[in-house]
Amino acid sequence: MLHIATVHYGSPRWIEIQKRYLREHISVPYQTWTSLNQIDPAYSAHFDRVIDQTGRHSDKLNHLAIEIAHEASDSDLLMFLDADAFPIADPMPAITDGLANAALIAVRRAENNGDRQPHPCFCVTTVGAWRKLGGDWSPGYRWSTPQGRRVSDVGGNLLRQLELTQTPWVPLLRSNRRSPDPILFSVYADIVYHHGAGSRAQAFTRGHNNLAPTPLAVPNAPVVGEMVKLANRGRRRVWRRSNEKRQARESQRVYDRIRSGGSDWLSEFM
Repeated sequence: MLHIATVHYGSPRWIEIQKRYLREHISVPYQTWTSLNQIDPAYSAHFDRVIDQTGRHSDKLNHLAIEIAHEASDSDLLMFLDADAFPIADPMPAITDGLANAALIAVRRAENNGDRQPHPCFCVTTVGAWRKLGGDWSPGYRWSTPQGRRVSDVGGNLLRQLELTQTPWVPLLRSNRRSPDPILFSVYADIVYHHGAGSRAQAFTRGHNNLAPTPLAVPNAPVVGEMVKLANRGRRRVWRRSNEKRQARESQRVYDRIRSGGSDWLSEFM
């Protein structure tokens, strides 16, 4: 049995889309587990199990895994899936191959400024392996970006658990041939799509911030230097607002194409 843990928050806009793609592409028996914060309880009908919970996104995923592990056997499969993510092809061949040699397969968002950690937009392991690993999606453990900054994010503690126990995992990388955004609207390993903006109109990431205009050089002269710093902040603010508006337009446009049905929308990426 495959148990799918997905958290929906604030908006039901992806629920029926995700359900449709799961039904089309999951070739084994499965159950769906979720929580529906700030969403009409009527949407519970789309899931097998709905758990009442609160907290951070990572906390909810961890709690869903606890609930699943209480009922499932060690050999059952455990899939984590973001609300705005779904398979676009049968993932079972990749899952079977990956878990034959590793304890876990997961998206790695290397395009997001070199992120190193497994990402819960799509991750599959066994219930037994998750128990043994002490799986934890919380941020905490930090790693260095290419710019030398120390950062953490969801999946940070899971990365450290894999490192400390020398547990191998299979990263699934972005496979888009093209995209209207360098981070969002991503296809991974040609089997799963992650919209990336979720229930929000835009999702500005570390990878997006790296594309900001180069700041003007700040002279040593105190007064002029402060003016240049102010100008740099203004330029960055204008740039970010412009890109957030573009993101919102693209997010809605792509969402509308997906919601209309069919798979023609994939030609934009594949």
